[in-house]
Amino acid sequence: MGIIATHIGKTIGEPPTRILTDINLEVKDGEFLALTGRSGSGKSTLLYLLSTLDNATEGSVVIDGQQVNRMESSATHRFRNTKMGFIFQFHYLLADLDILQNVLMPARKQSKEKDRETHARSLLDRFDLGNKLQRLPRQLSGGEQQRVAIARALVMEPRYLFADEPTGSLDTANGENVMNIIEDINKRLKVTVILVTHEADYARRASRQVQLIDGKIAGA
Repeated sequence: MGIIATHIGKTIGEPPTRILTDINLEVKDGEFLALTGRSGSGKSTLLYLLSTLDNATEGSVVIDGQQVNRMESSATHRFRNTKMGFIFQFHYLLADLDILQNVLMPARKQSKEKDRETHARSLLDRFDLGNKLQRLPRQLSGGEQQRVAIARALVMEPRYLFADEPTGSLDTANGENVMNIIEDINKRLKVTVILVTHEADYARRASRQVQLIDGKIAGA
């Protein structure tokens, strides 16, 4: 059923500073949406609200027919852990765990580590990391670390993938590789992707672009 945001607003601080104003947005199942805009336009804030990582000050977010910003915290965590994957600019891998253990962290939180190990290994094989399962994050390149982070985001087979500037710390070649993987995930696995990027070339690879200007959707 996708994601429907209605009259979303966000303020922070006291006195309140307005970050987002009256955002209305629908993301359909299987869509690849790019959120674009200048630094400070509110695109990452909107991603966090749509993904339940933050709460809106006004309005509602409905995902798969459930109003997630009205759920209790425990229900939100369960919903997020079973239906959503996240990729950020920094990989946030755990330094003392090997890459297979890192990929399985979301499964460990749900006591499904054994159930998900075969899938984790297949993801790492697909991302050309199958021969490095026992390596620690510091033994990998930046591009390899980000591919591990993508595998971690996919290990629970989420319906939604949220990516906040996932190529921001990578060189051009590794950035292209990451975007190819994200595009493939969307097209082949039909995972709904919401991508925040300031790179026009990457935004054009999405099926739709939404531009934010000063916390509002351009043209809205």
